[in-house]
Amino acid sequence: MGILGGTGPAGRGLAVRLAQAGLQVTLGSRQAERAAAVAAEVVARWPDQGLAVAGADNEGAAGADLVVVATPWDSATSTVKPLRGILQGKVVISMGNALVKEGREMLALVPPRGSVAAAVQAALPASLVAAAFHHLPASEMEDLDSGLEADVLVCSDHPQATETTVTLIDMMPGLRPLNAGSLSQAAAIEAFTAVCITLNIRHRAHSTVRMAGI
Repeated sequence: MGILGGTGPAGRGLAVRLAQAGLQVTLGSRQAERAAAVAAEVVARWPDQGLAVAGADNEGAAGADLVVVATPWDSATSTVKPLRGILQGKVVISMGNALVKEGREMLALVPPRGSVAAAVQAALPASLVAAAFHHLPASEMEDLDSGLEADVLVCSDHPQATETTVTLIDMMPGLRPLNAGSLSQAAAIEAFTAVCITLNIRHRAHSTVRMAGI
């Protein structure tokens, strides 16, 4: 499992949960040394878990069978474009949200092609792109004692990518995957993250999305 741009809060949180589920995780970064240092910090925080997390440059992380793009939203396409050949034919999961902070609110931006996931798919025409992990609080993901419970919305134009992402999420305790349809749904899913973060700011909380009735 590879995570591009995995040294930020979102990437670290996802790495911890995936490693807890028994996967070998490679955190990617522009600088392999930084990725190795962050991976060591993650492992050291949970010494009893035996987490298999290592660091590499983004090219090294892209060599994994399944790859997540956890970079800031505005560098997602510039990160994946040079890795097109390595990522060809692979499932690539986009978790970026185009957001900007205004006062005590987060506002959603409209990125090129309508969503970060759609832009990643356009940059990787030979890859199977899915969108997922948008509404998860990074600090709660990284804290294995947080008792995190959340639904994770998944969308893609490729049934294989949807199935692979759903299976991956199902491996992580406390997370429930929900198939939300085609990649066109990514625009609304990504934008709703602004609402989630604004609620957390105003209520000083770490809320998650739960879909009742399903």
